[in-house]
Amino acid sequence: MGVDVVLQAFLGVLTSGSVMFVFIGVLLGLCFGMIPGLGGTTALALLIPITYSMESLDAMYLAGGVMGATSFGGSITAILLNTPGTAPNAATTFDGYPMAQQGRAGQAIGASATASAMGGLLGLFTLILFIPLAKEIVLLFGPVEFLLLTVLGLVAIAVSSRGKLLRGLIAGGFGLMFAFVGVDTISGATRFTLDTDYLWDGIPLVPTLTGLFAISQMIELALKGGSVVSSNTTIASISGIWQGAAAVFKHWTVMVRGSVIGTIIGAIPGLGGTVASFIAYTSTVQSSRDPSSFGKGNIVGVIAPESANNAKDGGSLVPTVAFGIPGSAETAVFLGILVLHGIEPGPSLLLQNEREIYGLIVALTLSAVGASVIGLLTARWLVRITFVNVNILVPLVVTISLTGVYVLQGKPGDVLLALIMGIFGYLMIRFDYPRLTLVIALVLGETAERSFHQSLLISDNNLVGLIMERPQAIILVLATLLTLLLPALRKRGKKTA
Repeated sequence: MGVDVVLQAFLGVLTSGSVMFVFIGVLLGLCFGMIPGLGGTTALALLIPITYSMESLDAMYLAGGVMGATSFGGSITAILLNTPGTAPNAATTFDGYPMAQQGRAGQAIGASATASAMGGLLGLFTLILFIPLAKEIVLLFGPVEFLLLTVLGLVAIAVSSRGKLLRGLIAGGFGLMFAFVGVDTISGATRFTLDTDYLWDGIPLVPTLTGLFAISQMIELALKGGSVVSSNTTIASISGIWQGAAAVFKHWTVMVRGSVIGTIIGAIPGLGGTVASFIAYTSTVQSSRDPSSFGKGNIVGVIAPESANNAKDGGSLVPTVAFGIPGSAETAVFLGILVLHGIEPGPSLLLQNEREIYGLIVALTLSAVGASVIGLLTARWLVRITFVNVNILVPLVVTISLTGVYVLQGKPGDVLLALIMGIFGYLMIRFDYPRLTLVIALVLGETAERSFHQSLLISDNNLVGLIMERPQAIILVLATLLTLLLPALRKRGKKTA
């Protein structure tokens, strides 16, 4: 069933001219992916106001193009300049940059492009197989399960920030506080509005996301100064691309293993591409007959993390489309695009907006392949973006961000809120607080509150009794407790080892 819908979506995008939006998204994703500190999250945050006047399906195509291209874009600078464009590309530098130093940059880029494309396709194939099953699971969930699922998502993301459990929970608390601003969905009373009409409808999501991700990153770059990459850095020659592409199929088991790891890790909220790429790399080293060759230019050390990095996109969409819980920062901002187009995050997304979901799958598939092809043809020129001085880059991005935020609703308050959230986001970066937990709490806060009150009404104020009557609710409670105990169990395991 899902395959038929996907084929129809492919034919639709290829015959309607909407493929242009995928192409634009791919170009943006490549450029933002190569600039350290930006990445797909910032690109999507900038696109939110731009998509306002677009059809919802075209917005999915544009967002999918960006999400599918940033991973490979970051690998280009990781290989040529030893500067990962996005955090997950850090694992690619271990063997990618030594290959460039040995004059094998083309092989490394060819391997990265092919592994990224194949990993993305395998991850999305997994998502297609999962969607029909997810529909059946969603129908088993009631208000109490939605409430517990929100709590589990926040806890899982907080715990996944290694060594920052308390900071992650604090950030989630701030997100819930922001979500409770405005009119109470149950009583109709206004809360925490500071006596201003602007906050009656709550804290707007678009300026908040723009500030937390785009503006905050620009503040960090501006304070750093100079250019993203030193102008003294040389770009290695690019040749042997097709040998690198052929190496992926020669080492197909490495590519498949990396894709599986990326899909599984991507489906766990809060872990994302960085964890997936490093686990894929380390597992490849451990299973190799010659582990000492890694870190010295082994092409397998490029294939493993890059296949995992792109496969995680399909995995991260599993909790996003099934339960409305983002699997990564990119999908959290992507939920903002859905909200902007009147699509409510959560199980209703899967049941009522199948067309948009499969449209996103088509966009991610096309971008996974398109980004690799375009990147191979233009890598040497695209990489020069990283030499642009931040004195040019920062004003340009900030101007586009604030203009887009203002044009969306024509409210000066949105611009002020984006600036405030930008400063707040920079402080979170500065003091190492995870922004993803805050965003997810903000996005899901209203749903959690509504589910809480509905559960109380259904149970006649006996919430515990309702939970004990529903096996799926008990499973979610146990999963939440186990997630909270994971850090302590890890420490105990290390001590006994």
